[in-house]
Amino acid sequence: MDWASKIEVGVKRVLRHNMGLRKGEALLVITDRPTDQEWRSQSLERLEDVATRNLLARTITDIARGNFPELKVTLQTYPSVGRDSAEPGRDVAESMRLFSVVIAITTYSISHTDARESATRSGVRIASMPMVQPEMFYPSGSLTADYEEIASESVMLAELLTATSTIRIRSREGTDLKLSLEGREGIADTGIYDTPGSWGNLPAGEAYAAPLEGTAEGAVVVEKGWFPNLKHNMKLLFERGQLVGIVGGGEVGENLRALLKPGDNTNPYLSRRNLAEFGIGTNPKARRRDIILEAEKIRGTVHIALGGNSHMGGAIKADYHQDFIIPSPTVEADGELIAERGKLNAVGRAVRINS
Repeated sequence: MDWASKIEVGVKRVLRHNMGLRKGEALLVITDRPTDQEWRSQSLERLEDVATRNLLARTITDIARGNFPELKVTLQTYPSVGRDSAEPGRDVAESMRLFSVVIAITTYSISHTDARESATRSGVRIASMPMVQPEMFYPSGSLTADYEEIASESVMLAELLTATSTIRIRSREGTDLKLSLEGREGIADTGIYDTPGSWGNLPAGEAYAAPLEGTAEGAVVVEKGWFPNLKHNMKLLFERGQLVGIVGGGEVGENLRALLKPGDNTNPYLSRRNLAEFGIGTNPKARRRDIILEAEKIRGTVHIALGGNSHMGGAIKADYHQDFIIPSPTVEADGELIAERGKLNAVGRAVRINS
């Protein structure tokens, strides 16, 4: 754990600035540990990664206790649920509602779960940090970005999405996708969660919206290196808002085909294949391509997601939500070019985006 001393400044910054911890409040840190089956079946590399996150959760708890002695600080672990957006269990859901702030240092995301939504409706402030790495807390890491600047740009882009009816995304690798945002509200993930019920990812930095169900048409090419363990480009094919085919992608593609079963129109497969999200990254310190939590925040990228979106303004409830990043995109909003190969032109002003 040569990283433990390197993260203290970043952790204190997150707790004070991003989460707005105050005297008299209570902080809950949660982390998902491997199940017995995962200990037997997963690779040593995967288990080491999960264990590092468990140790990170413990270290954050210790830093909070040492620097915020006036606060109640609790660490809670729970068995892995095996995939993003699966519910973490009743005990975790009940605990989350009892605290002022929740930091989720998890392998599988709780962002799009009833547990998270119930807690935020109760006024709890939550940072969801699936697959977070210690290096993100380092002085050069994505968690130390200027979140006031990120908030300003993310809010501007969210307003643009709210005012947009139709989005078209293209890339040099073959992405060409159209979708409707008609009637949907753009949301800014600013990284500043200091008001009751506010929540989002850390590292943060995006503007996003839930596309109108049934409207997405075309293809998205997920480039190798831009998804965990993806060694070959993978093409996702969409018709009437649904994923209808997966081409290529090697082992990653095979696993997604098994999970999503294109052509099987029974639940849960139908809801898992919904085109759930369109987002634009705004974090200038985000760099890692192989960790979705950070990759989707990289300035100069956009992303789409499959699965549920009922917790972000959409109509689909699912036990799955997975993002896919498109680097250096060309994007049109209602026919107006707002981004070209990583150069964003929003609300009449050009902003250089470095991918």
